[in-house]
Amino acid sequence: MSIYSQKGSYCHFGGANMEENREGHGLAGGKILSVWMILFVALVLLPSIFRVSLGISHFYVKIVIKMLEWATLQIEEGVKKQKAMALENLISTGIIQRDETPMEKEVVGQCQGCFSLADVMYFSKKGCEAVAEDEVTRRFSSEELLSWNLLSRTNANLHHVSWKLAAVWVTGILIRYCLLLPFRICLSVFSILLLVLATTVVGRFPNGRVKGWLSNQVQMICATLGIRCLSGLVHFHNRENKPQEGGICVANHTSPLDVLILASDGCYSLVGQVHGGLLGLIQKSCMRTSQHVLFERSEMKDRHLVRKKIREHIANKAKLPILIFPEGTCINNTSVMMFKKGSFEVGGTIHPVAIKYDPRFGDAFWNSTKHSMMTYAFNVLTSWAIVCNVWYLPPMVKEEEEDAVHFADRVKAVIAARAGMSVLPWDGGLKRKKVKESFKEEQQKKYCQIVIENGSVGNGNVC
Repeated sequence: MSIYSQKGSYCHFGGANMEENREGHGLAGGKILSVWMILFVALVLLPSIFRVSLGISHFYVKIVIKMLEWATLQIEEGVKKQKAMALENLISTGIIQRDETPMEKEVVGQCQGCFSLADVMYFSKKGCEAVAEDEVTRRFSSEELLSWNLLSRTNANLHHVSWKLAAVWVTGILIRYCLLLPFRICLSVFSILLLVLATTVVGRFPNGRVKGWLSNQVQMICATLGIRCLSGLVHFHNRENKPQEGGICVANHTSPLDVLILASDGCYSLVGQVHGGLLGLIQKSCMRTSQHVLFERSEMKDRHLVRKKIREHIANKAKLPILIFPEGTCINNTSVMMFKKGSFEVGGTIHPVAIKYDPRFGDAFWNSTKHSMMTYAFNVLTSWAIVCNVWYLPPMVKEEEEDAVHFADRVKAVIAARAGMSVLPWDGGLKRKKVKESFKEEQQKKYCQIVIENGSVGNGNVC
C-alpha cells in the first residue's frame, strides 16, 4: 500500500507542477500580450488619432538609406568598370538612339518638299523605333532603378557580387518577411475593420455637423493608420495651398495609395471607378458616411451623370473638395499623361497636387493589367517603405477664351514641372485600348499638308 500511496503522491505532485507551469506560461503570455497592446496604443494608435509623428519612420528610413548607399558602393566595387559603363549608357540613352527631328524638317529636307517614294522610309523608321521602345508603353511598367534597392524582384543577380552584399540581402529578406510583414498585415486588418465598424456606427447618425465631423475624423485616422502599415513617410509641402471646400483637387495618379496619402492630410469627396474586392469594401464603407461619385467607366451615360454631379457638388461651397485623377489610370510616376477634359469643363477652382514617390524604398506603381489587387498589396507590404513628397500647388482657374483642353494641359504642365516628371500628350487609356484612328489621321494630314504647301501635287513634281 505504501508503494502505491507514494506513486499516487508523486502523480499528484507532478500534476500540480504541470498545472503551475501552465499557469506560469499563461501569465507570461498574458504579460507579453499586454506589453504589445500598450506599445501598439502608445506608438501607433494614439499618434494616428492625434496625427503626430514620433520620428520612428524618419529614423527607420535613414537606416535604409545608409544601407542602400553601402550596397551601391559594394556593387560599384564588385562590377567591372566596362560593365558598369555599358549599363549606365543603356539606362541613360535607352535601347536605341532616337532622331528627334520633326516630320516637317526631315521630309522637306529629303527632296525639297517634293513627293517621293523614299518618304516611306521616314514612317518605317518611326514604326521600328516604336516597336523597339516607345515612350508610352514604358510608362505602364515599373520605373527602372539606377542602383539596386536590395529587393528580390529587382536586379536579383546582383547579390552575387560579394558575400557581404549577399548577407545583407538575406538579412533584409528575413526582416521584411518575418518581422515587418506580419506586423503590417495585422495593422492593415485592424485599420480596415476599424473603418468598416466606425463608418457603420457613424452612418446611423442623422445628417449634420456632428456626423460630418465624425466621418472626417474616422477617415483621416484610418488613412493615417494605413500609411503606418507601409512604414510610410510622407512629406507635405505648401499646406497653405490645400484644397478648399467646394473646389476640385486634381493630381497625377500612380496607385490607390494616392487616395490614402491625401486622405491622411485632409478629407475629400472621391470621383472614380467602381472596384470590387478589397477596394470595393473600402469604397462601400466610405459611402456610408460621406458623398462620393463612383461610376462604371464603360458606361457612357455615367460620364454625363458624373459631370452633372460634380457641377452640383462644387456649387455648394460647404461640401468637401472633390478629388479627381484626370489621367484615368495609373502611370509609373515618371511622367504625366493626358488629362481628360471632363473635370475642367464644369468650372470652379482647380487645386493641383503633385505626388512623387521615391522608388528606392519600394515600387508604388500598380500595373492593374499585370497584377491583381492582392498581389500588388503583397508587393507593397514586403517593400522597405513607401516614401513620397506631396506638393499643394496654387489654385488655378480657366482663363477667358481658354477651352477645357488647353486648361487641362496647363494644369498638367504645372504638376509635372513641380514633381520633376516628363509631360506626354498620349492618353493613358492606351494601356488597355488600341491607338485611336484620329491619331493616325493626324499624322496623315500633317504629311499631306507638307506636300500640298510645297506644291508638289498640283505641279506633278515627283522626286
